Amino acid sequence: MAKALAKAVGYIYVDTGAMYRVVTLYALRQRLIDNGRIYEFALQQHILCGRISISFQLDETTRQPLACLNGEVVETNIRGMEVSSNVSHIAALPFVRTFLVAQQQRMGKAKGIVMDGRDIGTVVFPQAEMKVFVTASAEVRAQRRYDELVAKGDTSVTYDEVLANVRERDYIDSHREVAPLRPADDALILDNSTLTREQQNEWLLHQFQLHAR
Repeated sequence: MAKALAKAVGYIYVDTGAMYRVVTLYALRQRLIDNGRIYEFALQQHILCGRISISFQLDETTRQPLACLNGEVVETNIRGMEVSSNVSHIAALPFVRTFLVAQQQRMGKAKGIVMDGRDIGTVVFPQAEMKVFVTASAEVRAQRRYDELVAKGDTSVTYDEVLANVRERDYIDSHREVAPLRPADDALILDNSTLTREQQNEWLLHQFQLHAR
């Protein structure tokens, strides 16, 4: 949805959720996560020493941004269930949020940007020209995620596993002490449980035309 708006109005698109997933992938690769336990001090030292570089590379075919870890395209790697099962725990760490929020704020200084993430309207850009809080039932979001995984060839997970992961992430993200998931007071609320992609994109573009300056 955010990608479609950015493309329609000629803005830059940034998926901040992908940035947290990249950090999670790095931690998994470096064995800084062991059976759900995160070696927080070690991960913090890796960040402070500049060992994690996150960037986006434009796919020449789809014209969509691909997440990169230290120059390697990891877009497919960060969408798997192992990363999904750990990303909310990584995202709850204050030093990780400080590291990534600073990057996100630098990206948005020049404006002309559509940023997608769970704390954009409340923490990263509380003065954004337009904020949209998009929601849907856990069941609908799980089905969409499951269909997406299957379309990419991942048949190792079941719908029930994806649904459990969605519910767990929602709980962790909405109950964390730092930047909990919630709509900004002035956010537009969209429940897209029963909308098609075309309908939600049309709604969002209309709101942009009304609110963006």
